[in-house]
Amino acid sequence: MSTFRFQALRRATDRKPVHVEELDRKSVIFGSNVFGDKAMRQFLTPEAYKAVKAAAEGVKIDRKIADYIALGMKEWALSKGVTHYTHWFQPLTGTTAEKHDAFFETSFDGSDPVEKFGGSQLVQQEPDASSFPNGGIRNTFEARGYTAWDPTSPAFIFGTTLCIPTVFVSYTGEALDNKTPLLRALHAIDESATEVAKYFDKNVKKVTPTLGWEQEYFLVDSALATSRPDILATGRTLLGHTSAKGQQLEDHYFGSIPTRVLQYMRDLENECMLLGIPVKTRHNEVAPNQFELAPIFEETNLAVDHNSLLMDVMQKVAERHDFKVLFHEKPFKGVNGSGKHNNWSLATDTGINLLSPGKTPMSNLQFLTFFINTIKAVHDYEELLRASIASASNDHRLGANEAPPAIISVFIGDALSKVLDELEGVSKGKLSPEEKTDLKLNVVGKLPDVMLDNTDRNRTSPFAFTGNKFEFRAVGSSANCAVSMTTLNTIVAKQLKDFKNEVDALIEKNDLKKDEAIFNVLREYIKKTKAILFEGDGYSEAWEKEAKKRGLSNHKTTPQALKAKVSKKAVELFGEMGVMNHVEVESRYEIELEEYVKKIQIEGRVLGDIARNHVVPTAIKYQNVLIENVKGLKEIFGKDFEKIAKEQISLIKEISEHIEGINSKVEKMTEERKKANALTSTEKMADAYCDKVKPYFEEIRYHADKLELLVDDELWTLTKYRELLFTK
Repeated sequence: MSTFRFQALRRATDRKPVHVEELDRKSVIFGSNVFGDKAMRQFLTPEAYKAVKAAAEGVKIDRKIADYIALGMKEWALSKGVTHYTHWFQPLTGTTAEKHDAFFETSFDGSDPVEKFGGSQLVQQEPDASSFPNGGIRNTFEARGYTAWDPTSPAFIFGTTLCIPTVFVSYTGEALDNKTPLLRALHAIDESATEVAKYFDKNVKKVTPTLGWEQEYFLVDSALATSRPDILATGRTLLGHTSAKGQQLEDHYFGSIPTRVLQYMRDLENECMLLGIPVKTRHNEVAPNQFELAPIFEETNLAVDHNSLLMDVMQKVAERHDFKVLFHEKPFKGVNGSGKHNNWSLATDTGINLLSPGKTPMSNLQFLTFFINTIKAVHDYEELLRASIASASNDHRLGANEAPPAIISVFIGDALSKVLDELEGVSKGKLSPEEKTDLKLNVVGKLPDVMLDNTDRNRTSPFAFTGNKFEFRAVGSSANCAVSMTTLNTIVAKQLKDFKNEVDALIEKNDLKKDEAIFNVLREYIKKTKAILFEGDGYSEAWEKEAKKRGLSNHKTTPQALKAKVSKKAVELFGEMGVMNHVEVESRYEIELEEYVKKIQIEGRVLGDIARNHVVPTAIKYQNVLIENVKGLKEIFGKDFEKIAKEQISLIKEISEHIEGINSKVEKMTEERKKANALTSTEKMADAYCDKVKPYFEEIRYHADKLELLVDDELWTLTKYRELLFTK
């Protein structure tokens, strides 16, 4: 008997749901562990409070005031039992980083202990940057990097540590994190969108991109996860035959949440409320043991911080409930993988959602302006948008008949398609009074009647308009939202900037009125962007062929997709919009290629290890049992034994074929890995791992999964899919 596997199953089936107490009403405890407005008013002087508010708008804080802010923040933290503080940042690893320092200090001779935290510790620190990815920005021996406080995202307490959200930059000023480019992109779109919004409302002074992510994930009992070396090392199962029952009955989606899972969700929600993460929705997803949670929309920078924090909190809470959370986009073959849908919109400081039509023709024209400009941005930069969600793990999911394809297209629904068709017919130049009336009354004026309920969802579209927002559905579940949101906000900022220039030129040079100029420019955009609009089945082969005719990219692998990040077009875009210079762009390309190589490299090593040290020995052990059986039959039946032992002999041969298949494929994969490792170019190495090494994964898996069906269940060492997916 495979002792370890069955012990894990026993522990998993014996689990009892962990009791979770409701702390209080969510509205009461929300943000209790956040140094937000309420806490700041209580613990800061009026001058310090105003300085923090001004800093959030980009005003530099005087060092003396920073000392007062730090003092108030420390007193608040100490009142809640905090012992340490950390600058909490998001390096280019895709995760978060922290280095804890105690408030506790003593004098030189060791006497007079005191809790100390000043403005210098709050505003800036110098963590060792040598071991973080930098993509060639600095030499390894140049370890200096700086974390600097981001006052737009409030400090929070997790456990007994005060966490201060920060950016992370090199000694020479280049961004070494995901937050810095995001903040720059948000600034760029604020400037561009505000200028365009003023066409419709002179009172608009600020436009804020909003984000509502939907986090999908799998929960596996911790004992079962520990019994699978591939899950522990790679976050997914590299081997494993599909379960007879998977998701085909569609009985898990929105079904009753299992009791253990529900208690985990309640515990997680308690933590989220304390941390000010406004989670609202929880439910079963399509695949067995797959779930989702989603928050209320927030300002994008804060939403990104909250999602990064949430993923960490989810793992910590899972430990209390003896679960392991799997964020990998495709942890199990044969059932749906996980995504992180990014719902994006733009909001003004006057309280208007720019992607929601209003009750008047003017506000509807405002909506159409931002709506069409977003489509134009996606059309012009579809390759870059695809590159923003590229990763080794997301490659498993994109185009797998469960997620959007690798082809970027925009779905807007029949009703809005008809509106765009009407606008395409607008006369060039000045509009006649009749045309103006028709546009305002019959086209633009009727928009409120065609929204929300008449804007269908298309789950096969990577970028879909869903009533009052765009949903970027292709983002992977393990991704940091900052990467895709930096790209999306940058391309829309660039597009709105160009739009403003075109409209102003028509007003000045062609003597057109504002509305006429806007209609003229929008009409041209509609004509130019038809290729990106698609209402049909994104999974179909017909769409793949049609997309190719339209000139749309179809980059199915990460090495292929990432090349768009360092194109002349991308470098110029990020430079012009002040988001990243060419060094920062090129370094990220290098880092993401390195990450791809390392992930495939690790998977190859783990796969070879499991195949040869788990699967093959187990198969040989069972084969020996069969051989002994055949020998016994021969002793009893003599020359007639071959007829009686026909099935056993056939099984012995079949097992041998699969063992040979595994060994030969593992050897070939290892040789290809060695060749890839010898390459000096990261780009060529990534291509080699993608094209030469990775294809062996499925071939090895085929033989191993066949053996799983042949070998005695009592001997099989690896926890099976039916156990991983259906043990509650």
